[in-house]
Amino acid sequence: MAILQKNDPYTQPSFSLANRLLRVAWGIVYALLFRTSPRPFHRWRAFLLRCFGAKMGRHCHVYPKAVIWAPWNLTMADYVGIADGVQCYSIAAISIGERSVISQGTFLCTGSHDYEDPAFQLIAEPITIGAQVWLCAESFVHPGVTVADGVVVGARSVVTRDLPGWMVCAGNPCRPLKPRILQQSSSP
Repeated sequence: MAILQKNDPYTQPSFSLANRLLRVAWGIVYALLFRTSPRPFHRWRAFLLRCFGAKMGRHCHVYPKAVIWAPWNLTMADYVGIADGVQCYSIAAISIGERSVISQGTFLCTGSHDYEDPAFQLIAEPITIGAQVWLCAESFVHPGVTVADGVVVGARSVVTRDLPGWMVCAGNPCRPLKPRILQQSSSP
């Protein structure tokens, strides 16, 4: 992990020089080439993310106003959508399963501070989002959380604990409300 240990977070950096320089380079590319790209240019943004180490499946749609803190810590399976205004604070790994949608304003937060440590040490834990998950608008996912396959997280929910599969969940704190049952398609 790139977090420096035993540093004073008030006067010293929390990350190595190499990490900080890579984030500067990404910030320049993000500002000049990613954020300014037209909305339909999903392949272009996927290319830029891959250039900075993101692992991405086929047909991923990351919109230009999504903010990815460290692309090298992002893994997306096939057909994943990340909307405008999503914040991926990827100090640690963020993994998103196939056919999942992360709606506008959602915050995936892998970092926090140990508030019981006198040094107020920065800590990070990965986030895992399963397949066919929908994180509705402005939801917040805490560090270390796993959202199992098929979960729907209601708008503005605060996910502080792992969520069981194929449930509709909502609230602050977010909790399961009812099973998510997919209707059979009636194709001709």
